[in-house]
Amino acid sequence: MEESQNIEWKESWRDEYIKWICGFSNAQGGKIYIGTDDRGKVVGVVNGKKLMEEIPNKVRDILGIIVNVNLLDEGGKNYIEIEVYPSTYPVNYKGEYHYRTGSTKQHLKGTALTEFLLSKTGYKWDAVPVDGVSAEDLDKESFDIFRRESLRTGRMSKEDLSMTNEELLDNLGLLDNAKLKRAAVLLFHRKPEKWITGSYVKVGMFGKGSDLLYQDEIHGSLFIQADRVIELIYLKYLKATISYSKEIRIETYPFPRDGIREAVYNAIMHCDRAAHIPVQIRIEEDAMYISNNCVFPQGWTAETLMQRHRSEPYNPDIANAFFRAGYVETWGRGIQKICEACEKNGNAIPEYTLHPGDIMIKFTALNISKHQNDVLDDALDDVLEVQIIFEIRKNNKVKQSDLASYLNVSVPSIQRTMKNLVDQGKIVRKGGKRFGYWEVRD
Repeated sequence: MEESQNIEWKESWRDEYIKWICGFSNAQGGKIYIGTDDRGKVVGVVNGKKLMEEIPNKVRDILGIIVNVNLLDEGGKNYIEIEVYPSTYPVNYKGEYHYRTGSTKQHLKGTALTEFLLSKTGYKWDAVPVDGVSAEDLDKESFDIFRRESLRTGRMSKEDLSMTNEELLDNLGLLDNAKLKRAAVLLFHRKPEKWITGSYVKVGMFGKGSDLLYQDEIHGSLFIQADRVIELIYLKYLKATISYSKEIRIETYPFPRDGIREAVYNAIMHCDRAAHIPVQIRIEEDAMYISNNCVFPQGWTAETLMQRHRSEPYNPDIANAFFRAGYVETWGRGIQKICEACEKNGNAIPEYTLHPGDIMIKFTALNISKHQNDVLDDALDDVLEVQIIFEIRKNNKVKQSDLASYLNVSVPSIQRTMKNLVDQGKIVRKGGKRFGYWEVRD
């Protein structure tokens, strides 16, 4: 008989085989036979009675589970049968989680481990309680940021926010039997990396290819990271082009601030922290890339993201706190808001790329010269509208040719702008052509 999902053959006992028992327990259960070759033929063991006592005790002490250990005989040769039952909760071997699949044992790590723990416990990753930290250990500035932003955006009232920090945590669903959840530590602890490695944001400015010009890391609670990262990007990494139209100062950035803000907050909020990899923002002259590790619902693609879709946050407790602070919306509207911000600013719609275990969004920089020409044209049109209305108020019978002369523009420009004013209902023509006049509608 060949080895299978539920059968493993071993010629002699080694304590490392407790990992195999761990794997069977975390999967469908199974049996390990000691004293057999890899085809299941009995070769015997010489210390069967001793193993009958040692194996159950070692498994109990290391894994915390009970297994049945039986001494069997075939053709005068003793061999051991270890019967392992599937566990309803995750079983670990000295902090490692192993899983039996097919005829192999897998050491679960990263996303695979996260999904396994979720399936066994029913917890979302950010809802798992954390030992060794309490509400008193959390950061005052992080609570101040949350209270300031949630009050400013109207997501919570003064009465809601007047409670103690611990009451606030409980109100946000960040406590589990008086223990802080991972979400609470990430959101409000000054040094969350003490518990969750890689919980920070990394920003880099790149030249051509792999040429890294300079970089920054934003550490601290997620609220501190969210509070500082956008200002850092726009003050240090991006340059605004300044132009003027008469008295109007026009400041143009290559990327829409609202869209970048939404994308960065989404990356911080939805990041798969079990991968221990920071949110990464790569900035180039003509593009910005924002990436984070993630676990997507089964069957989701980049096309799914660009369509209307349900809100299904990977870290729902973190997402709820970000919503209460006014950082993000609900109903899966984040990507829609990003696209709308790009369209409004004149940027192309961003591109999403899904890799196994991570997602990346690419923003293409604005064509500044073309955009500025468009903005200048709009600004000039606005100025001309104001000037025409001013002249009409002085003389409601003024001719278009006279307006062109007064304002030093062409007659077609006056005609086009006055048509726009009529269409907008800002001015209206009264009377006939010979004795008519203009009326300004306030």
